[in-house]
Amino acid sequence: MPQATPNILLVDDEDGSRHATTKALEKAGFAVTAERDYEGASRLLQSDKPIDLLLTDVVMPDRLHGFALARMARQRRRGMKVVYISGYDVPATEAVVKVLRKPISEEALVDEIRHALAR
Repeated sequence: MPQATPNILLVDDEDGSRHATTKALEKAGFAVTAERDYEGASRLLQSDKPIDLLLTDVVMPDRLHGFALARMARQRRRGMKVVYISGYDVPATEAVVKVLRKPISEEALVDEIRHALAR
């Protein structure tokens, strides 16, 4: 029986990074919905759209960050898988989870997404 295509919600305020990440994930067989900010992601998370994993940038505009988005996502959708990514150093005191460092190769990103979905 064929498996359903995993649905990824990508949140990244950098247009180039969001576009490149979307293309890499789609090439790997994932369905991707990309948003540029917390507000857009929040609307999607409140909808009935299936989302298997949130891939979020840590540093975003308007003082809202990926950790807050992930907390909100997990409140609305129990068991939501989350992968964090950032172009900045994230202090160890804030990052109690693994944060992938931009730039990341397509292969490494896809491996991390597959690993997170399998957990």
